[in-house]
This record gives sequence, structure tokens and C-alpha cells, in this order.
Amino acid sequence: MSDTNHSLPAGAAPAKPDPNRDTTAKRGGGGLFATEDWWAVWIGLLVIVVAWALFASGSSIKWLAVAPAKWSDPGAAAQDLLKHVPNYAALFVVFAVLFGVSLAALKQRLAHFLPAFLILFVASVLIFTLGAWVNASKYNLEPPLVALALGLVISNLFRLPEWFAAGLRVEFYIKVGIVLLGATLPFTLLVWAGPVAVGQASIVSLVTFFVIFFVGKAFGLDRRFAAVLGVGGAVCGVSAAIAIAGAVRAKREQASVAITLVILWAIVMIFVLPFVSRSLGLSTAVAGAWIGTSEFADAAGIAAAQAYGDFARHAGGAIAGAPEASLQAFTLMKVVGRDIWIGIWAFVLALVATTRWESEDSGVKAKANPGEIWARFPKFVIGFVIASALVTWIASHYSLADYRKVVTPEFVAPITALRTWAFIFCFLSIGLTTRLRLLSATGVKPFLAFTAGVVVNIAIGYALSAHVFASYWNSLGQGS
Repeated sequence: MSDTNHSLPAGAAPAKPDPNRDTTAKRGGGGLFATEDWWAVWIGLLVIVVAWALFASGSSIKWLAVAPAKWSDPGAAAQDLLKHVPNYAALFVVFAVLFGVSLAALKQRLAHFLPAFLILFVASVLIFTLGAWVNASKYNLEPPLVALALGLVISNLFRLPEWFAAGLRVEFYIKVGIVLLGATLPFTLLVWAGPVAVGQASIVSLVTFFVIFFVGKAFGLDRRFAAVLGVGGAVCGVSAAIAIAGAVRAKREQASVAITLVILWAIVMIFVLPFVSRSLGLSTAVAGAWIGTSEFADAAGIAAAQAYGDFARHAGGAIAGAPEASLQAFTLMKVVGRDIWIGIWAFVLALVATTRWESEDSGVKAKANPGEIWARFPKFVIGFVIASALVTWIASHYSLADYRKVVTPEFVAPITALRTWAFIFCFLSIGLTTRLRLLSATGVKPFLAFTAGVVVNIAIGYALSAHVFASYWNSLGQGS
């Protein structure tokens, strides 16, 4: 991902996205409070620091980080919701303030965001409650998947009011969630598996990009369009498509098509990858690495990885590895490995576009700014690493037994609950901003070019995860 999408509903597939406006704003200035990425970092780290301060003083944020209790009777579920209305109200206020202040600083209109976010929050409470049903895992009713499915049904059957889009901040929610995710992953895992993740991601990013790019050119697609499609499939989906469209000055409708294709295949992979992983009997870590290598969006990949981890948790030992290893391997593979490539691709393609493509079109040569790499670097990854380092330092003061007995339930578990809320906001927003019918107007060539990359991506991802680097990923699963 990158720090784009300051004015568009993040993750949406709008009819007229404006990637050039986002990238221009980004190039024209910046600062530690000027982009969505940085605000996600500050929100996530603020939550973690406050949680740690309360924990160190003998308290906890458990009261605020409320989550529905397991239930088997609808009446009991309703009673639990009523009992914790003050908790949910306080949680809404905290989220609304954190997101509201950030968006106000980014010059977004709060008059539309706040009522839209209230509706999103209430829907998320109901979805989270459904996911707390004792038989939810049996029927794959995981909150993220339910949120996504519900959003898709609503957005493709009904026309939502334009003002409601202000609350559907897909990328913002997922970035905050990923920073919070860092608090649940010891930094030792990043040191241990990070190089493998980066190496595997590099292979996949290069191969997938060039497959899509050259297949697209073979079909007669404009090279800028082919580049946007290629990076969208090779790196981080929606954000990559927006960032690269601005870097190479692609047409607005080309970015829109790329976004729609990314979301379509990302949604398909949410269900396909966990199902195939089950059929193949892959360990949780290997499956998580494969999902991280083959998914096209962080939000969708997290949903798939969580679903496989939950399946392993209730499989009675039929799936090897710790349930948490699926999400850990995915994060290392996707967030640490593939997402850093967006800065590299943005700089390289900006350089190629300005020194070759645009000079061929206009005859005027120009130089790309080397600072483009930093401008495109996904800043929320920095927050993820800092959060992981902080928890590693905290863990160093406890034995493993005490960490699991004291630190996890009082400090880590509440952060995990807040992370889950952020993910549900994100998945519901993805569904509500995805218009599948937009594909009908794009023609078949972009679809075929992107699909060629999908096939290669999945095949290489499986080979690298389940065979070439299997020992590394399985060690991760055993050490969780």
C-alpha cells in the first residue's frame, strides 16, 4: 500500500478515480501529519502506548476493547449487547475521534464521515456478534467474510447515497489494523522470516508484473495501462493501482479498471486459497505464506489467512502448525515482503515514463525525482515494525509463561480486539464500495491480461511456499 487516497473512498472502484490529484498532493509536500499512512501510524501507536501505560500501572484497556461474548441463544446475545452498550458507545466515540481528527487534518468533510461511520459501526457490531455464535466457524461465518459478503450484496443490489462513501475508508482502516497487528507479532519473527519473505516476494513481484505487462501489450493495451495492471497484481492491489497511475500518468478510467479487477480477484482468492489449502492439507504457516504471495490486497489476504487459522483452531489437530501462524506468515510475506515493492515500482516506472515514454510522445526529456521512492513507501509498515519492536521489548521483561498468563490477556488481547474492529470496518467497506458491474464496460483484454498474472502468481506462490521455502515457514508455525 501507499499513502494515497486522501479524497477517494479507500479501496473503492469509483467511476472516476483521481490518482493524479493524490500523487500530486503527495509530491507537492508532506510531513508526518500530511498523509493517511502517517495518521494510521500515529493512531495505531497511540493506542498501543496508552494500552501499555495502563497495563504498566496495573490497569487495562479491556473495558474499551469490547467484543461480543460467545453465544448459542439469540436472547443471550441480545442481553450481552445491552449489558455492554456503554462499552460500545465509548468505543465508537474513541474511533470516531481518532479517525475524525485524522481526516479533518487531511481536509476531509466530517459532516458526512461521522454519520456514515456511525452506520458502519452499528453494522459492524451486528456482524461481530454473528461471528461470536458458537457454530460460526462451522459455517465459515467469520466476521470479516460476513462483512465482505453483506457489503457486496448491498452495494450491488442497492444504490447507496453519495454522502455515505465518506465513511468507507478501506485503506485507512486496514492500515490502522496492520499497525495494531504489529503489537501481536514479536520482532524476532520479522528478523527470522523477513529475509525469506522479501526474497520470495521479490520473485513473485517481478514475475507477475512482467507477465501482466507483456501479455497486456500483446493484447494491444497501452503500456501505461499495462503497467498499472501489472503492479496492481504484483504488489498491493488498489493502492498500487492508484499510485502507479499517477506515476506514469495513466488515464483515470484505466486506474478504475485496474482497481475493479484487483478487488474482483482479491475477493475470489479469499475463498479459493483457504479452500485449496485445506484440500492440500497445508500447514498454517505455509498456507499463510501462500496467501500472502498470491492475494492482491491486504484486507482480503488477512480475511483469508484468518479464516484458515480459525479452521485449524477447530480442526482438532488435522492441520499442522499454530493457528496464529497463518496470519503471521501472511503478514511477513505480504506486508513486509510484497508491499515494500510499491515504492520500488513507483520510482522505476516514474523514471521510465518520464525519460522514455513521455519523451517519445512529446520529444521533451525529463528526470525522475529519486525522492519518489520515499514518497511511495508505505509508511504504515514503519508503524507495524515499531509496534512489533515495542512488544518485543515488553516481552523481554517476562518469562514465556508469565507473558502468556499476564501480558497476553491484559495487554495484547485488547489490542487484538481493536485490530479486529478495524478489520471489520475495512472488509465491510470493501464490499460496499465494490461494483462488479463496472467490469462489463471494460472489455475482455484487461481481464485476460490480469488473469494471466493471477495464474502465474498462484502457481509460483505455491511452489515457493510449499516447497522451496517450506522449511522456513513451517519453523515459523512451530515457533508460534
